[in-house]
Amino acid sequence: MPDFSKRSYQKELLDRDDIPFEDIKRNMQELEFINKYLGGHQITIAGITSLLANHKKNTITICEIGCGGGDNLKAISDWCKSKDLEAKFIGIDINKDCITYAKENCKDIDCDFILSDYKKKTFEINPDIIFSSLFCHHFTNEELVGQLNWMKENSFIGFFINDLHRHPLAYYSIKLLTRLFSKSYLVKNDAPLSVERGFRKDEIQKLVSLSACNRVNIKWKWAFRWLIIFKH
Repeated sequence: MPDFSKRSYQKELLDRDDIPFEDIKRNMQELEFINKYLGGHQITIAGITSLLANHKKNTITICEIGCGGGDNLKAISDWCKSKDLEAKFIGIDINKDCITYAKENCKDIDCDFILSDYKKKTFEINPDIIFSSLFCHHFTNEELVGQLNWMKENSFIGFFINDLHRHPLAYYSIKLLTRLFSKSYLVKNDAPLSVERGFRKDEIQKLVSLSACNRVNIKWKWAFRWLIIFKH
């Protein structure tokens, strides 16, 4: 029985460096399906929409840290096209297999994929928007304060975070769904564990208070996600 009163720091299988490429590819494909049909992409689009409100730019640059297989960037690209908004994308991930798959998965969008620890990346010109999705829960609270500061320092318009609400219903629901429908042992193991590593609102507020950020807007979104928005 998980203890939902505090974050789990148990490492996910995907955090290992010995997972075969085909297993990572299957994991990325299933995560894209989950993001599409359980609202993850819609939350990401909501973050973009909020940050672009009142901005009159013909071309924007959007950077995702921990980009995984690139499905979020594909969803944003489709949205930008529907709005006749020219966009360039940057995807950063420390996992070489994720970058390899992302290049294949996103071959139809204008995206520069970078194999790197995001903290080591510097920009000649800061991206307009930086975001992460299902990325923060991989890190300790102390590391997340640094991430908030990095995203603030390296974005022009602002940043947003799309991540998990730690809640028993979220845990048992995704555990059941992945057991019934997933063909990936990574998803079956990591999806419920990700919820255990997720956040309550007071924990997010505490992290923000320890960072250099202010005016952060924290919104709860279905299904059991947090959308955290900072605008310069």
